[in-house]
Amino acid sequence: MKLRFLAFLLAIFTAAGAFADARFGITGTVEWDTLQIKTAISLDLLSAGIRLPSGRTQGETLLSSGYVNLIRPGILGLQVDSSSVIADLINRGEFSLAEVENLALAAHSIPPALSPDMLNISTSYTICLSGVSSALLRSTRPSPVMRTLNPISTAQYTGIIIIASENLPIHGMRSSALPVPCLFPKIWDTEMNLIYERNMLETRDTSMVRYAPRQNIFQNNPSGLTPELAEVVGTRPLRIFASGVFGIKPTDLIIDRSDALLIISSEENRRLLSQGRVAIILDESVLRYYFSR
Repeated sequence: MKLRFLAFLLAIFTAAGAFADARFGITGTVEWDTLQIKTAISLDLLSAGIRLPSGRTQGETLLSSGYVNLIRPGILGLQVDSSSVIADLINRGEFSLAEVENLALAAHSIPPALSPDMLNISTSYTICLSGVSSALLRSTRPSPVMRTLNPISTAQYTGIIIIASENLPIHGMRSSALPVPCLFPKIWDTEMNLIYERNMLETRDTSMVRYAPRQNIFQNNPSGLTPELAEVVGTRPLRIFASGVFGIKPTDLIIDRSDALLIISSEENRRLLSQGRVAIILDESVLRYYFSR
């Protein structure tokens, strides 16, 4: 047992010495439709001075050590809301690099594997964006969803789908933009009343919204929804077309006041917001972001 422990420590210290010269590679995808960051990490064994088969443990240790540094830029660049990425939160003291590291270490990984030519060793990691949003939610008590003094008669829905898959007018500007995803989008009505925002969620364990491409609401079944989308919004959701976008980045949606009244006129429908039973349909081109190094 002592010999194994000493061998493990030797592998760590040897890996640390080789780290500076080792050539790493990373390819990754931010998948807003699945709420995941998927990455593949590779290490050039020759650049690290590692010889097989004796050096495999050292290679695996070095690969694991390099992961956090490699994935950090991908996490820092995540769009939090219309005005901030995670790096902005750190600069403002609202989040820390230690918390970023915790998010990286919470990823699911697969065992490292050698390439067919035995020149590289690689592994993959998956980070759940729902875990990222949970870490960023600071409020302990949910804010109330907006009510109206003049409620209208409305059906009871199982969820809310907002369709925003085309260029939309930007509020206050004479231009349009294709809406893009973020962790915490806001929803406004055409009178610029705030209908939905992050602090209205009842629990930190629920993603604020789910994103999906247009084809996910045109399936060949009674609801027209994919099973994954129906799990979020049910089989009888309210379907709304966004009428505009708002914010520094076009992440926040504007819906017609008449549609907003269908939501806020009943306790049951207001609860759909606080439970995160909201889906936003976006153009497929904005739902996945690729990065590499």
